[in-house]
Amino acid sequence: MPKVKLEYIWLDGYEPVPNLRGKTQIKEFDSFPKLEQLPMWGFDGSSTRQAEGRTSDCMLKPVAVFPDTTKKNGVLVMCEVMMPDCKTPHPSNSRATILDDPDAWFGYEQEYFLYKDGAPLGFPPGGGFPPPQGEYYTGVGYKNVGCIAREIVDTHLDLCLDAGINHEGINSEVAKGQWEFQIFGKGSRSAADQMWMARYLLMRLCEKYGVDVNWHCKPLGNTDWNGSGMHANFSNSLLRECGSKGVYEQVCKAFAPVIKEHIAVYGADNHLRLTGKHETQSIDKFSFGISDRGASIRIPIATVENDWKGWLEDRRPNSAADPYKVAARIIETVKTAEVPELEPVNGRNGKHFAMK
Repeated sequence: MPKVKLEYIWLDGYEPVPNLRGKTQIKEFDSFPKLEQLPMWGFDGSSTRQAEGRTSDCMLKPVAVFPDTTKKNGVLVMCEVMMPDCKTPHPSNSRATILDDPDAWFGYEQEYFLYKDGAPLGFPPGGGFPPPQGEYYTGVGYKNVGCIAREIVDTHLDLCLDAGINHEGINSEVAKGQWEFQIFGKGSRSAADQMWMARYLLMRLCEKYGVDVNWHCKPLGNTDWNGSGMHANFSNSLLRECGSKGVYEQVCKAFAPVIKEHIAVYGADNHLRLTGKHETQSIDKFSFGISDRGASIRIPIATVENDWKGWLEDRRPNSAADPYKVAARIIETVKTAEVPELEPVNGRNGKHFAMK
């Protein structure tokens, strides 16, 4: 029986932004282990801000499993944190309490900066700034992307694909040293599990390059440099099949009364990023529009051209946001939309929705 290296990965109790943690145990399996075969495992919660020293035990409950091709017989195990009774979710466990809807699909656009020696890759050593934004977005060449960033992001792409993560693409972003990757999943928990695992793989990969991943939404502060978001593209059967501009407008309007509720879970320090500049709407305003990257919610032109069958993009979640919380809040709001009463119909051209 082969000895399998199980890397248990979880979110700690730091606030407002949790950190990823991981530790490895060795078990024997006849083949690649299934989720139900993986045991719960304890850890010292007093060292992760999840318990006190006198009662420090917390438990890790496996919830998703991925192959780790960087190791012989390697397995990546995404976990929820549970109390010592192994039944009660820990207060820091955002995954256990969120709304989960298998019909809700999410595509996250994760922006981030690669940092070395306290500054983004490509910034002058000792301080100062490179030439202003302009050629960096989807840029090519050393002056735009440097000499190691592309190797990092291409390797990360391969690691995610090898792990079975629905990685859908990469590009350099508007600011120097800034990049983006996209993750897609069906169901709020599945999509978020994959996003957290993709973040983990990127951070672990960067260790060998002496580079850190900076997830902060505005690491360069109040300067004329873009911040980082985690734009959330979302749909359900209604949005994918309705074929109605009116339905889309009603779904968008449902977000207007709950600005504060969304901002509360869209990541720390978002007021630094959502200023109305650099392709954002102001944090205290709500707007939506077709192909409008300055709106709170963008209606993609692809949705319009597909006869109003597609998805919406909430551009407000920031790069450090917890995708579990983001997805749950979006699902909750979409369910309140006052849309015309529709029913599914199986027609000659497949499933669609029609007025009752």
